[in-house]
Amino acid sequence: MKHLPLTKQQLVAAVISLSLGSAAQAALTINGNTESVARVSWGGVNSLSEARNVMSKSQGSAIKKVDNGYGTTSLTNADTSARRNTYNTTYRGSFGSSDMIPISTSSRSVAVIDVETGETIYEKNANTASPMASITKIMTAMVVLDANLDMREEITLDAEDFVGPKRASTRLKVGDRMNRAEILLMALMKSENPAAKALARNYPGGYSAFMRAMNNKARSLGMTTAFFGDPTGLDARNVASSNDLVKMVRAAGNYDVIRRFSTTKGYDFFVANYSSGNRTYKASNTSMLVRSGDYPIGISKTGFINEAGRCVVMETKVNNRPAIIVILGANSSDTRWGDAKNILNSLSSRRTV
Repeated sequence: MKHLPLTKQQLVAAVISLSLGSAAQAALTINGNTESVARVSWGGVNSLSEARNVMSKSQGSAIKKVDNGYGTTSLTNADTSARRNTYNTTYRGSFGSSDMIPISTSSRSVAVIDVETGETIYEKNANTASPMASITKIMTAMVVLDANLDMREEITLDAEDFVGPKRASTRLKVGDRMNRAEILLMALMKSENPAAKALARNYPGGYSAFMRAMNNKARSLGMTTAFFGDPTGLDARNVASSNDLVKMVRAAGNYDVIRRFSTTKGYDFFVANYSSGNRTYKASNTSMLVRSGDYPIGISKTGFINEAGRCVVMETKVNNRPAIIVILGANSSDTRWGDAKNILNSLSSRRTV
């Protein structure tokens, strides 16, 4: 059955609770199960229905910040049962062991982590800092959500939002108006650069404060190789190692908005604009794996600039085991997706006992 995207009105209703209370989450429901932790739901949704469910059931910002991205972490469900699951997320261990997946990859830098054990199960140049392109937007989203801003607030795109370190194609226009939630969805799902820039510009303290918050967040996650020079990823100075991006993806998994928005296949945006007129912007996810629905993807973000090559990060659950995959520096889209499918297929046959 085909799932239709939500209307603008439904999305506005969906995000009302993002601005109504504290950051605490009580009785958070994921897929109808109040005994779930955030990490058990694996995206691939065809609409925003799951995002709407998560937001409407929370009493605050629909942000579940229980992991700083490294070290040993306890994921605690916020319901009365207080069930607890502990994940070792040190991301080191068994390189060269029998648990390593037997593959080769063509991309310049790759890291694959078993989330349950924290073990590296494949790596290639994983400690070398590389340009990350639009993978940057995951950090952008975390900083926006950390600020607990009103997601219903309307934001108008300014000419400044279209100026960056590089020229990039966009279907947005100066004067386009959407609420903060829609702009965040557009940045994560469609990777629209002016959307990410507008989110940073409308941050408390402005753009400079936003950039400080991005780099402070990276340091708090233990991302020792990371630097962020802009919120879009068009700046080639935005760099991190694959292992550090694992930490970022691991932390992003605790923001249910990022989880839902980054795995939404498509959405029809109603864009208001006083000057050029209102229009519908039909957008699809930039990840072919999310669009196809052939794999369980819990978080996804693609990226490309010339300096970075083709990149992708994702969280997946294959053969009943969660994993984080980071691929940087593929020389073509075919190489990026070929490496990703190679990893996913190897995980599907991996011994799990």
